[in-house]
Amino acid sequence: MRVAVSQFATSSNSQENLATCIRMINKVAVCQPALIVLPEYCNTLFCHMLPCYSDHNQAWNEALVVDGPFMQAIAEQAKKHNCYIVLNATLRRSGAGDLLNTPQNTTLKRNISITSCLFSPLGELVHQEDKQTLVGHENDFFMHRSHPSGEAKTSFGKLGLLAGNDTMTFDTPRKFALQGAQLLCHSMSSFAIDQSQLYDPARACENKVFLAAANKVGALALTGAIVGEGQSQIVSPQGKVLAKIDHKEEGFVFADIELAEAEIPANNKCRPDGTELFKQRRPELYQGLTQPMHQQVNNPSNKLPETANVAIFATYKSNEEAIEDVCFYIENNLSDIIQLPELFFIADKKITHHTEQLVEIECLSEQLIKQISSVLRPFQYVCTSLVIEGAHQAVLISEHGLFAKQQQLHFCQRYLWTSLGDALTIVELPLEQGNINVAMLTADDANIPEIVKVAALNNAHLLLVPFEIQEPGEVEYCLLSRAAEHRICIVAASREQSFPDDLSTNSLSTDGGQYNTQNNTQNNNKDKNKTKSKKSTGLIVNLTKDFAFLTSSEFGRLNGYINQPLVKYQYGKITKAVIHPITACTKH
Repeated sequence: MRVAVSQFATSSNSQENLATCIRMINKVAVCQPALIVLPEYCNTLFCHMLPCYSDHNQAWNEALVVDGPFMQAIAEQAKKHNCYIVLNATLRRSGAGDLLNTPQNTTLKRNISITSCLFSPLGELVHQEDKQTLVGHENDFFMHRSHPSGEAKTSFGKLGLLAGNDTMTFDTPRKFALQGAQLLCHSMSSFAIDQSQLYDPARACENKVFLAAANKVGALALTGAIVGEGQSQIVSPQGKVLAKIDHKEEGFVFADIELAEAEIPANNKCRPDGTELFKQRRPELYQGLTQPMHQQVNNPSNKLPETANVAIFATYKSNEEAIEDVCFYIENNLSDIIQLPELFFIADKKITHHTEQLVEIECLSEQLIKQISSVLRPFQYVCTSLVIEGAHQAVLISEHGLFAKQQQLHFCQRYLWTSLGDALTIVELPLEQGNINVAMLTADDANIPEIVKVAALNNAHLLLVPFEIQEPGEVEYCLLSRAAEHRICIVAASREQSFPDDLSTNSLSTDGGQYNTQNNTQNNNKDKNKTKSKKSTGLIVNLTKDFAFLTSSEFGRLNGYINQPLVKYQYGKITKAVIHPITACTKH
């Protein structure tokens, strides 16, 4: 199927906006798409950062009636061009609404929703989905039904309809993916690039779905102070950008995708090692997310250090030589926390499937704890994963030996022999300047967004991840998204992996015109033997101090992000950084 996304500006005049929508639909229709996705607030001008409406009456007057002329005109366009159209607009809903009592006035808040509407090629409104994440001034004027309606069925597959900040957290896209959605259609009206650069690719990658995002350009409010970023794009289930408008001007772009014959079909979403993605989930671990959980307290202290020195160390040796290599590094470095990959002393994890070798690995794990603890200084720790009591576990080692352990929580094919833990433990880790709360996740655990949310809601400042990268999207998007959306520092170490260098599209639409990934694929087939490989490693993710445009000396200029994670990728044998655990106290 061919999917197209468009970007354009709107005004506060509904008739002008309808004319713009029709003009853009006719322009996009030239490429004969099966689906056209339009931006958010197609009928009005609204920005959640500013009070765009004078009162609720204005919001009501600018909202559309479901069977009104604006909606009927869009339905006619879908029928005329024989395609599906996703339109996002504010809609009048039945019911009187809620009475707002404030010291200034008593007014009636009308029932108005921000809704994505799907029109079929027959000119019928076949699905409606209210925006689930209301932010800022949206809460002053709009409401939504408490639960998503579900995936929208079309002749070519199932869609999930998203709007605005719905991709800033994993929850709503995850619900659609679990219900069988193969393509997420995201209508935006955003002045920041967080979603296009980070969150949208992460949502596609972590759910193994396609994503088509259409964003506004031009002024997002009458003052003209805030402008839409554009950057509309289509992303593959691996996080690859298939097509993108790389500017802030009006335009459209399209890509040819096949939902029914996707590389990872909706009913068989697998990790590269063959692990079935959604069967990894353990909902019982995510229940009561805000309830207190088990916390290992070793030296109670209310003092939280502003900084901590962390390091990633990657040895290229195996067995006893790998342990000696790490010990030599520890003796010559002063980092507070040293992160190693999972089972760092084993190059080929397949040997863990043999019982006799697994026993040898467990013995080596015991030896490792003794050797490493003997060279550690006070308030210095090493994190890795080991085989303890026949199970794969993340561990923290101190000068006194095994300080804390966390059993693997989710099944994966690499360690199908291990039993799984029953809960996530938050460890209070004493450092010289104070204590920080730490969680450890190994194997595929950090790839499960739900369990990272559990850690964040239970006040973890730092997530330690000894893992092995399975696909580049994990470090390009997913782990960064976890850090940003949950406000948690992350130190993740992996043995270096090589993947085909295809995360980025080879051609972007820079003139508002068309881009056909099918033609690009044909050209790439001629050069199959010339495909370059890309190295993927672990990373250290720090947090920005404020949820605002970054103008600090760290970047030197306005860069368009609201909440950009600060990243240092693992490089060579030793990678060091200073993290700021105290910033993890500033949650959304």
